[in-house]
Amino acid sequence: MFLSRKSLSRSVHDEHQQHPELRETDGGHPCTSLTVWRKSLIVSCRGFTVIDSNGNLVYRVDSYTGGRTKELILMDGLGKSIFTMRRCKNLRLVDTWLVYGGEVCELCTSGQPIFYVKKSINILHAEPNVLAYVYRRSTDKRYAYMIEGSYSQRSCKVVDETKRVVAEIRRKDALNGCISFGLEVFVLIVQAGFDAGFAMGLVLLLDQMFS
Repeated sequence: MFLSRKSLSRSVHDEHQQHPELRETDGGHPCTSLTVWRKSLIVSCRGFTVIDSNGNLVYRVDSYTGGRTKELILMDGLGKSIFTMRRCKNLRLVDTWLVYGGEVCELCTSGQPIFYVKKSINILHAEPNVLAYVYRRSTDKRYAYMIEGSYSQRSCKVVDETKRVVAEIRRKDALNGCISFGLEVFVLIVQAGFDAGFAMGLVLLLDQMFS
């Protein structure tokens, strides 16, 4: 499938016209709507390309290793590292990721993670819609954010402790201007006050956990 940043940004603009709720929150404050393309702009890499409604490149991920990895680095449009996400080496913890601000070298032992993201393992299926929990400290019993929905269907919500939706993943229209987007291109909506970069970081971890 061939897509360009221009065609993707045009589709975001059209989607804003069709769905005005993407432009502002219930309180009247503007939200951020980004188009996420599950593809790196570098031919030899796997990754993600994220653009805004004006066609500007705002986030990118370029990975030379395919499939599941031990570390992910989210960069801004200029290539500056924003978050480093590293899979926890403790085998007792299933699919737990440590999130650091900026770029952290592999051998670095200083600095503390700013978030811990744990995949939900629900044997009794009491909360089947919960995908992952986000904690500020590894010892916290109460989550800071919870992710629910279905990543495979590109339909997820990130909610805070009060169950307020702070970010959301939505599928794009199946057909838009004769372009079939499928699951490779989707929309990330971030409410005012929530870090759009961190929301994109959560998308990367969901992709690792459920793809």
